[in-house]
Amino acid sequence: MADILVLYYSRGGHTAQLARLVARGVEEVEGMHARLRQVPPVAPVTESAQPPVPDEGAPYAAHADLAECAGLILGSPTRFGNMAAPLKHFLDSTGAEWASGTLAGKPAAAFTSTSTMHGGQETTVLSMLLPLLHHGMLIVGIPYTEPALNATTGGGSPYGAGHVAGTGGERRIGEHERELARVLGRRVAEVARRLGAPR
Repeated sequence: MADILVLYYSRGGHTAQLARLVARGVEEVEGMHARLRQVPPVAPVTESAQPPVPDEGAPYAAHADLAECAGLILGSPTRFGNMAAPLKHFLDSTGAEWASGTLAGKPAAAFTSTSTMHGGQETTVLSMLLPLLHHGMLIVGIPYTEPALNATTGGGSPYGAGHVAGTGGERRIGEHERELARVLGRRVAEVARRLGAPR
């Protein structure tokens, strides 16, 4: 089995739900396994350390997860049209992986959850893809041959999967958003397999 790392930060729970849907898509591809990991929150002033294991959700990511994966899919809520600080903090710590080419040549993608339709879904996904390009990763998107991309009124674009949660987080992930999240996971897993990931 080859692992696709689904790495995310989630505060309200919507990005974590998308991550699980992306993981489901990964595992629809024979021989591929989704490794769900999250990053811990960060704060400008730290009064106490985070526990080494989160109270809920996926385990925290380690740099070894990057070395061991056959592909990487990042997820983050939108923060002013950009990825959330905890995910950026983790990516900023990957200088050794960049220098050694750990991720070079592996497929990658991204997904996001926003409060509003025009809250920066596409720019947030693009902000996550930029460091992956610097790592030499091969970016995988969602083509318009996917019917859900033409039908969605809630989230998702050629750049990656998405969800509009509503200003109070009241909106559930819709049918087309769910499908696009699974498609994204499946596409990255399929590309990893074509590139020679072990079966």
